[in-house]
Amino acid sequence: MERIFYHNNGGLKLVVLKNCLLDEELKDIMIINDKIVKIGEIRVECLEHIFKVLTIIDVEGKRVIPGYIDNHVHIIGGGGESGFSSRVPEINFSSVVSNGITTLVGVLGTDSVTRSIENLVAKTKALNEEGITAYCLTGAYEYPSPTITGKIQNDIVFVKEIIGTKIAISDHRCYNPSKEDLIKLLSETRIAGLISKKKTTVNFHVGWGKGNMDTIIDVLEKTNIPKELVRPTHISNNERNFKQALRLAKAGSYIDITAGKDIEKTIKYILKVIKNGYIDKLTISSDANGSVPNWRDGKCVGITAHTMDGMHKVIKKLILEYNVSLKDAIKILTINPANALGLDNKGIIEENKDADIIILDDEYNIDTVIALGKIVFQNKEIKVKGRYEK
Repeated sequence: MERIFYHNNGGLKLVVLKNCLLDEELKDIMIINDKIVKIGEIRVECLEHIFKVLTIIDVEGKRVIPGYIDNHVHIIGGGGESGFSSRVPEINFSSVVSNGITTLVGVLGTDSVTRSIENLVAKTKALNEEGITAYCLTGAYEYPSPTITGKIQNDIVFVKEIIGTKIAISDHRCYNPSKEDLIKLLSETRIAGLISKKKTTVNFHVGWGKGNMDTIIDVLEKTNIPKELVRPTHISNNERNFKQALRLAKAGSYIDITAGKDIEKTIKYILKVIKNGYIDKLTISSDANGSVPNWRDGKCVGITAHTMDGMHKVIKKLILEYNVSLKDAIKILTINPANALGLDNKGIIEENKDADIIILDDEYNIDTVIALGKIVFQNKEIKVKGRYEK
């Protein structure tokens, strides 16, 4: 049941979620504008004459969890490996929030010729305007890294949305950066983080090719570069990638699995991480709107694109079919990526944190999504669309 009251109080907006199942206890959650301000018993009759917009929703005992963080999204589209018509379109706002994503990190991919960091930053700003929290990374598969200012350091220091760097290794599409190249890139990203007070990272696209993560491990073993700066993704591409990723997790790096179309494969590797004791160093991401090319003898003979829906399917299966607790299942999309990216207000439902919330139904489906205090998806229907969505 939802009730909305309108009064004049200077523009503050309040949402009260009644009877939320939070950490296995029934609690109320009070949101003012974009922040959670109180968790506990809330008497709404005391608030009805104070707030200009007061929305009261009885959650009716449904489970409430933090909004998801997707730390690898091709927000302006990836692809291009099979000609101009194979360029994947940019992502829509509604496809983001309907999958429970309230925070994301945009990246470039193979094509940094017809796509650019300027495009990426502009789309990141647009998603922020539309109502979620969006960041992005400078760089791409290309090396030296494409930037918006001419230098990795300057991009991170002077563009608030840029929180790190992307590079590709072990892939026939990458620029085969040397050990010295990677040391320079990591060092620039590290120094820029210190100057800008951002917890910067380098996102390594790890392909199927020769070398795997040998160079990364060698760099970390022979330099003073912090282990948490390194974040390999697509680590379930092959067994050697995965074993090297576990080695990095043991050393202190966060590692990332792409939740693609093969849900069972994704779960298989998540369970391996849990078994090895590194669940707190694991994140999953969608790679949404990034291309999935089919290669034969070095030629692209078909191409599709990743979507976002795989991530929640993974969470649901972990809980219902593999007996992983709700708390452990969701951490790979909430508190873990928040910690990895240094997003102190994200990934947790606590007072004074950002009001990014998912309400699940009794079967663990996404029922309602609140992003920065605004209801963007409710009763399994989109409430807010991007500017040009129909």
